[in-house]
Amino acid sequence: MPAFLFLRTAAFAGSRNHKADSLSVCGRFGQKEACNMDKAKEECGVFGILDPEGGSVAHSIYYGLTALQHRGQEACGIVTSDTSGPVGNYHCRKNAGLVSEVFHENSLESLPGNLGIGHVRYSTTGGSRPENAQPLAISYIKGTLALAHNGNLVNTADLKWELVRNGAVFHTTTDSEVIAFYLARERVHTQTIQEAVLATARKLSGSYALVIMSPQKLIGLRDPYGLKPLCLGKRGQAYILASESCALSAVDAEFIRDVEPGEMVILSEKGIESNRSLQTGRCAHCIFEYIYFARLDSRLDGINVYDARIAAGRALARSHPIAADLVTGVPESGLPAAKGFALESGIPFGFAFYKNSYIGRTFIKPSQAERESGVHLKLSVLAATVKGKRIVLVDDSIVRGTTMKNLVQMLKDAGASEVHVRISSPPFRHPCYFGTDVPSEEELIANRLSMDGICRMLGADSLGYLDLKALPEMVKGLPICSGCFDNNYPMEIPEPKPFPFWCGE
Repeated sequence: MPAFLFLRTAAFAGSRNHKADSLSVCGRFGQKEACNMDKAKEECGVFGILDPEGGSVAHSIYYGLTALQHRGQEACGIVTSDTSGPVGNYHCRKNAGLVSEVFHENSLESLPGNLGIGHVRYSTTGGSRPENAQPLAISYIKGTLALAHNGNLVNTADLKWELVRNGAVFHTTTDSEVIAFYLARERVHTQTIQEAVLATARKLSGSYALVIMSPQKLIGLRDPYGLKPLCLGKRGQAYILASESCALSAVDAEFIRDVEPGEMVILSEKGIESNRSLQTGRCAHCIFEYIYFARLDSRLDGINVYDARIAAGRALARSHPIAADLVTGVPESGLPAAKGFALESGIPFGFAFYKNSYIGRTFIKPSQAERESGVHLKLSVLAATVKGKRIVLVDDSIVRGTTMKNLVQMLKDAGASEVHVRISSPPFRHPCYFGTDVPSEEELIANRLSMDGICRMLGADSLGYLDLKALPEMVKGLPICSGCFDNNYPMEIPEPKPFPFWCGE
C-alpha cells in the first residue's frame, strides 16, 4: 500500500499526536468587505519560527500573523511542537475569522512548543470551505509534518489525478493538500525531509512560498520565479520565516535577507543551511505585491513598498498631468501613490476621506443597494476640504469600478467641482493564475468598456492609468510578472481541467 495513504490532516484526524480544534462553519467564512469589493484579493500569509533555546513560540506566531492579517482575513491557524519532547506531538488550532477572533490567551497557552508555523488565508484555489484553513498538520507512515502555503499551483489537476488513481483520499479542495501528499510520498524514499521537499518541488508548477515543519526542523521554500515573497529573520537565537518583513518587526526580530527565488532554507538547532538547486536564473516577482498587496512598511526583494508606490504616483503624474487644486488618495492603499502624484505635479496633497476604523468588518450584503451603503459606512468625505475644488483622486486599481463610482459621486455630492481619477496600475485585463483573486475577464471593467466608457461610468471628469512601461521603473528594474495586465506570464499555463470529487472510473 502506498505510504501516502496513511496521511491524515489535523482538521479531521484524531490521532494521539494531534490536538486539533474542530473547524466550525462560521457565517463570516468567505465573505468579503464591502468597501474592498472592487479590489483584487491576495491569497495567504505564512509565518514560522524555531527557538533552539526552548522558548514558547505561540505568542510570537500570533503577533506575526496579526501583522500579516492584510494578506488574508477568512481563516487562520497555528501548529506548534517541542523539539525536545515526544516526536510528532503536534498541537493545532485553526478556524474561520481574524487572528484576534480565533486566538485568545487560553488558546495560545494550549499551543506549547519552541517550533511552530502559522497561516492567514484568503481563498482562491479551493474556495471558502472551513476545512481549507491552514496550516495542514499531517501524520503519515514516516511520522508527522505541517505546512503552510502562499500561492497557487497551475498543474494541480494533473498532480491530483495521479494521487487519486493511486488511492489518495483528500479532505480539502486546496492545492496545498496536494503538496502535503507528495511530501509524504517522497519522504518514504528519501533520507531527509529536505530531500523530500526538493523532490516534491520539482513536480510543482506555479507560485509557492512554503513554510514546512518537521519534528526538528523549519524549512522555507520559494518557487523558482519568486512570485510569492518570503523572508528570513532572527531574534536572539530564534530563526523566523515570514511572508513580509513587517511580520519580523512585529516580533522585534532582525531582518536577515529575502529567501531567494528557487531557494530552500533549512533552520535547525545547528543553524541555517541553504539549497539553491531549484534556481533557474529567471525571476518574475508579482508586481501587484508592490502596487497593493504588501504592507506599506515591508521590504520585498530589496525594494521598499512605500518607495515603489511613491514612484508609481510620480510616473502617473508625468504621463497623465491635470490642472487641479488637491490630490487625494483612497484610504489606505491609494494614499502613497497620491503623495507621489502630488510631489511630482506640485499640486497640494491632502486627505479627502475619513475612514471609520471602529465598525469592524462590513460584509457584502445580498442587494446592490446594501453593498453600496457599505462604502458610505466605511468612508465619509471631509466636505470642507473638497468643496469648490478640482480633485485628483488616486487609487491603486480598478477591477469592476463599482467602488470608485461611489467615491467619485461622494466627492461631487460634497461640493467638488471636478474629480479626475488616476490609477497607479495599468488596467486589469487578464486573469492571474498564481494566487491573486482577479475576476473573470468578462467581469473586468477594462474589458467591457473603452477608457472613455469607463470614465463616463465612473462619473469622473478624466481618467488615467499607469503605463505598462512604468512598472519596471517602479521597482528599480526588478524582474516582474505583469500577466494580469499584459497577458505575458512567466510560464506556460495549462488548459483548465475540472477535477470532480467523484469520478466514474
